[in-house]
Amino acid sequence: MLPLATACGGGQDREAGGAKPPPVSAAPAAGVVAPAKVEVIAGLTGCRAQIRVDADQLRQGLCHTPKADYLITTFPEERFQRTWLDEAAVYGGKYLVGARWVVSATPEMLESLRSKLGGTIEQLRGVGPTPAP
Repeated sequence: MLPLATACGGGQDREAGGAKPPPVSAAPAAGVVAPAKVEVIAGLTGCRAQIRVDADQLRQGLCHTPKADYLITTFPEERFQRTWLDEAAVYGGKYLVGARWVVSATPEMLESLRSKLGGTIEQLRGVGPTPAP
């Protein structure tokens, strides 16, 4: 019984002073965004998302704007987000990453979205040779 009790008690350590939660971003609405629903993040960016995926591991919505389209993906647990980012690394690219959410957009758009949402811009390496500058 001890291994089961230990395995189920992981979340209590965080509250009792164990591992610290991820830092809160300096974006004005970051308290609302971390973690949040696709619809909340979309609203903060000025769009109404069309939900494309509604699964146990993630929800994904498409935002269409005159400048560009972008995807907002949210995750019920951090481990699902990490798995998604590991899989996306195969394709490379830049992503705006927050607490259990990721925004996929053109590199030019990521910085303006970061000022609204917070998070960090992560460069993921693709498979194969690195293109010349």
